[in-house]
Amino acid sequence: MTYCVAMHLSSGMIFVSDSRTNAGVDHISTFKKLHVFHRGDDRTLIMQSAGNLATTQSVINLLQHRAQDATTQNLYTVSSLYDAAVLVGQTLKEVIARDGADFTATFTLGGQIRGEAMRLFHIYAEGNFIEATVDTPYFQIGESKYGKPIIDRIVSYNTGLEQAVQCALISMDSTLNSNLSVGLPLDVMIYHAESFDDSRQYAITAQHEYFSEIRNMWGSCLRSVFDTLPPLQLE
Repeated sequence: MTYCVAMHLSSGMIFVSDSRTNAGVDHISTFKKLHVFHRGDDRTLIMQSAGNLATTQSVINLLQHRAQDATTQNLYTVSSLYDAAVLVGQTLKEVIARDGADFTATFTLGGQIRGEAMRLFHIYAEGNFIEATVDTPYFQIGESKYGKPIIDRIVSYNTGLEQAVQCALISMDSTLNSNLSVGLPLDVMIYHAESFDDSRQYAITAQHEYFSEIRNMWGSCLRSVFDTLPPLQLE
């Protein structure tokens, strides 16, 4: 399984993905699910994938291969994030039709192309998509239910990037604790609006000091708050 979360905020964008895949307890592997398409100061596009690994890998590979051909429309030549989302959706439909694959593959696609504001899309296996808004500033794909409550309580469009990253990591921690099919290492990407900078990419392993610190602190604080709840009174 997979868990990825992407946030479109007023000051930038946050992407956090796990890297575990499995086909049963005897076939657990690590595959990168966060991919960046970057070209100078013109565009920075970030994709996350969830679902059938053969399908998502084929889509990513096709997009990467076609991006090297300047004679065809690709992620480096489209003029808007909307057109990029259309292209990803078309490529996904192409792979599913070619391979007879199941309809479990989904993607997030976000970032910025010069000349327009940041945008974030959730692309479904059918090739259609929806766009994040001020009222709905984040998307999750994969095993989303465990990490959703903390995001709903904390994140809004005007949340700062640092706090949003902390919230995304706690959301991921909740999922790691509750679902063994989601696992470390994590891939994190932080994008500042108008920067066209792809350098803020981080890999978080089980030995990452900061992630371990906030995991332990979050668990400890939850237990402390629980212990201070008023006595049960149901009558």
